[in-house]
Amino acid sequence: MANFYTDTPQLKHHLQHPLMKRIVELKERNFADSEKYDYAPFDFEDTMDSYHKVLEVVGEICGEIIDANAEQVDQTGPTVKNGRVTYAEATKENLDALKKAELLGMALSRKYGGLNFPMVPYMMSADIVSRADASFQNIWMLQECGETIYQFATEEQKDKYLPRVVQGETMSMDLTEPDAGSDLQAVMLKATYNEEEDQWYLNGVKRFITNGDADIHLVLARSEEGTKDARGLSMFIYDKRNGGVNVRRIENKMGIKGAPTCELVYKNAKAELVGTRRMGLIKYVMSLMNGARLGIMAQSVGLSEAATREAHAYALERRQFGKSIIEFPAVYEMLANMRAKTDASRTLLYETSRFVDMYKTLEDISRERKLTPEERTEMKYYSRLADAFTPLGKGMSSEYANENAYDAIQVHGGSGFMKDYKCERLYRDARITNIYEGTTQLQVVAAIRHVTTGTYLQRIKEYEAMSVAPELGALKGTLAAMTGIYEKLVEQVTSPKDEEYLDFHARRMVESAGHIIVGHLLLQDATVNPDLFRRSAEVYIHHGQIEVEKNYRFVEHSSIEALAYYRG
Repeated sequence: MANFYTDTPQLKHHLQHPLMKRIVELKERNFADSEKYDYAPFDFEDTMDSYHKVLEVVGEICGEIIDANAEQVDQTGPTVKNGRVTYAEATKENLDALKKAELLGMALSRKYGGLNFPMVPYMMSADIVSRADASFQNIWMLQECGETIYQFATEEQKDKYLPRVVQGETMSMDLTEPDAGSDLQAVMLKATYNEEEDQWYLNGVKRFITNGDADIHLVLARSEEGTKDARGLSMFIYDKRNGGVNVRRIENKMGIKGAPTCELVYKNAKAELVGTRRMGLIKYVMSLMNGARLGIMAQSVGLSEAATREAHAYALERRQFGKSIIEFPAVYEMLANMRAKTDASRTLLYETSRFVDMYKTLEDISRERKLTPEERTEMKYYSRLADAFTPLGKGMSSEYANENAYDAIQVHGGSGFMKDYKCERLYRDARITNIYEGTTQLQVVAAIRHVTTGTYLQRIKEYEAMSVAPELGALKGTLAAMTGIYEKLVEQVTSPKDEEYLDFHARRMVESAGHIIVGHLLLQDATVNPDLFRRSAEVYIHHGQIEVEKNYRFVEHSSIEALAYYRG
């Protein structure tokens, strides 16, 4: 039987990272739940065993059901009639399999019926699902919106909605509007409070809403009359049971066809305020988006894994000029780069997930008791790293998913252009990853301050202080040389103190930091498990060295005046 967890040893490797002990210790609160719930673990080993067992179930469902259904889902997709969406029959089968296995609401607290999983194993499930069908990940993983309810809603709202998520009700985040794409400050969906009824009502249109006919929606709306900026926006919960929202249409997309992307019309839809007025975009959406970006990283990794496997299998099977095409240097170079980029994306995903786990769990504990000074320092440290690594990881992993999907088609040749082969669908599905939840260009905007304030360089120095296997010493030396070039690159761009010049070269600086960081992560992986990761570490660091040098040369030969060439 196919199992997408057990056939990917890289996942088990990342689950065994030393920081997991601290994450579990914090997440399980000294295993107090073992006295309340018969399925709660009683120590670290028992916790890890439960992660493995659940992920094995996820892997089996993905390998046996979701992957097998993916082609049919892509061909049929969801439909809309009388303002309501109906999933493809195969999508319903996927959801039913997850419900029967009690895998919904994995990351939610046991108090609400969840499994209390930290981000690392939860993102592993997203990674596995995306390898099977990236579009289905967009339905299942939107349950992560429940985390926003958990963080910011009232106890009454948590008790009302979170058990429903665990029982299988779907979620969506309704942010984008026809005239407000990436610029969420321009959102104009109107929220009106009726004092007599003590009730909020929503009116307006939302567009490009993934899984837009979900059971429970988180909605960004303008609650303050006469405002036009972020300070007039609040967050609301809309419950489909109350009515008032209809699907005008489902977008006809290039890819991820199984997940309905909807245009919604709100007409006096009853809603509940989440948290405090005016904080919708400033606080709640930022938290929501960071979680969503982590999910897109996992989706990108799953797509990269699928593309790499499809290309490798075809290259072994396809014969030209009397031998398998995998024996040709032009092909095996592509395959080696694909595997290296997949391993690079995955190691960055789980490093970021660990940072998120650390700060979010400590933040959650701070609502229960006062943190110790050491814990507060720890929370601030990991919060900063999570803030730095999330846009970096989303940008890099989504670009690599696109590159790997492109190369998978190239390895297939003319056959890859045909719908008979899976890589054609992977190519279409991957294309959205570096667009939604913030384009790669916007990820650079979010990441660049961690170049200028030194967050990335500080973390690189911390990686440099970590030991590696003696045989990897030369690669570590290469990374040190790359870091020297990176420091010169940053100095050359920032010293003129020209904002436009900085913005123009921001991508080159962020990418260079990313190559060095990922190189160090792969060295750590290769030190622990050389059979799995040494080749990827060698290939990737060689690739990164060339890219960092290229970025430096570009900056070295482009003055502030040269911007006129590009400005037009």
